[in-house]
Amino acid sequence: MVLRVIEQKIESLFEGIFGRAFRTNVQPVELARKLAKEMDEHRTISVSRVYAPNEYTVYLSPDDREQFSSYEENLKGELQEYLSEHARREDYALLSPVRVLMETDTDLDVGEFGIATRMVQPDRRRAEAGGEPAGEVAPGATMIYKPEAPVPTQAVSAEELGVEAELVTLGFDGTRFEVKQPRVVIGRSRECDIQLPDTNVSRRHAELRQEGASYWIVDLGSTNGVEVNGKRVKRAELSDGDKITVGSTEVTFSRVSR
Repeated sequence: MVLRVIEQKIESLFEGIFGRAFRTNVQPVELARKLAKEMDEHRTISVSRVYAPNEYTVYLSPDDREQFSSYEENLKGELQEYLSEHARREDYALLSPVRVLMETDTDLDVGEFGIATRMVQPDRRRAEAGGEPAGEVAPGATMIYKPEAPVPTQAVSAEELGVEAELVTLGFDGTRFEVKQPRVVIGRSRECDIQLPDTNVSRRHAELRQEGASYWIVDLGSTNGVEVNGKRVKRAELSDGDKITVGSTEVTFSRVSR
């Protein structure tokens, strides 16, 4: 909900008489979502933490940069707030507060933009003492985003793709929930994908995530924590038959070939 509120604030910066100008240009809220995507894709798993980049450079075409000229500082502040909240929700560690920079790239067309991420270490001595990842000297490869155009697609089966079909389920209290989406939120709230009537379960307690060919359980900052096979975890990769404890409820993760 907090991220959605920040998105609305980003959108509101450019509403009213300026709205028409952005119909073919880069949309501020699209920048926010792609920045969060880059944060997810460039995270680094350390001994006990998951670190995310703390510096993001956004490259814009001259026309797009000009559109933001009167509001650039406000926009950068909102984008930094959005990324900070995203890092908090995902339980990412940051080496310093998030910083967003903007640059002009004459090779980009209107509506296109690039994002380069960097993990900047403010104090190398502290990193060496604390086991934190060393900061990068130069930014990594720049990901270029172009306006999406709808293209015809055709659904194919797992067999046609050469991938073995799987049945992934979460079982609890005699019921079984079939996992069909890449993210499943577990909690006491009605808004969760799996609602558990357990007073020891937080409103948004944990999330099952598919990452590539793997499934992970992630604690969403719950009060009573998450255990996998009796071990307290913040984030853990799951295998068939693993027992996940949320509150007083035991959930069994199952993953088998169809």
